[in-house]
Amino acid sequence: MPSTLTEATDPWCLRPGEAGELLRGHPWHRFVVLGDSVAEGLCEPVDGYPDVQWADRIAAELRGVRPDLAYLNLGRRGLRAHEVRATQLTDALAFGPDLALVVCGGNDAFRPGYDPDAVDAELSAMVTALRDAGADVITVGMFDVSHSPAVPDALRAGLGERMRRLSTHTRAVAQRLGTLHVHLTDHPLVADPSLYSGDGRHGSARSDAVATAETLRVLATRDTSRPPAGDDLRHGPTPAA
Repeated sequence: MPSTLTEATDPWCLRPGEAGELLRGHPWHRFVVLGDSVAEGLCEPVDGYPDVQWADRIAAELRGVRPDLAYLNLGRRGLRAHEVRATQLTDALAFGPDLALVVCGGNDAFRPGYDPDAVDAELSAMVTALRDAGADVITVGMFDVSHSPAVPDALRAGLGERMRRLSTHTRAVAQRLGTLHVHLTDHPLVADPSLYSGDGRHGSARSDAVATAETLRVLATRDTSRPPAGDDLRHGPTPAA
């Protein structure tokens, strides 16, 4: 039976006025997004949930508090981690961000030959460059798409193991480099089929709504009394959220 939930009634989504409370007085003026299709936004529509992808929703909520916020989304579908760094990092730095979202590695993890250390190196290089340039950085442990009903049973176990390894490695990078980390892989809804699109690779509008709520709650944990990111690294990383 189809779900009768909407974003307004979904207990895992933002409540009216919650975004403004979470982001009240936020310090960011320039928000850049780097990554693959998750960053670009390929969510499948779901009745009752706005057809607005995750990164655009975050930008809209940030602008709700600071209307002059500048936003650039460089995400492009199909890219592996090394391609994200090669094609997007220079433009991201040129934008002069003070907040950056980096989400990649999923296309690497879809391959049986996934090399977690190689992905870690690419992610670390991007995070370090953005932090050194003065940006706070958001990293993400993605929903485990192996739970999607569209994933063939024969592929489910291997894909799930790689997606969870990617998430574990990304969290370790986040802890080492002091990012604002959004961990979705163990979310209570991770096995709910309504989170996933029919292509077996992406999420739905519901997953983007849930991810937005979790991201804003992490952003609200930022210590506004700490120095800018570039200075922060000289004193060691702060723990990931």
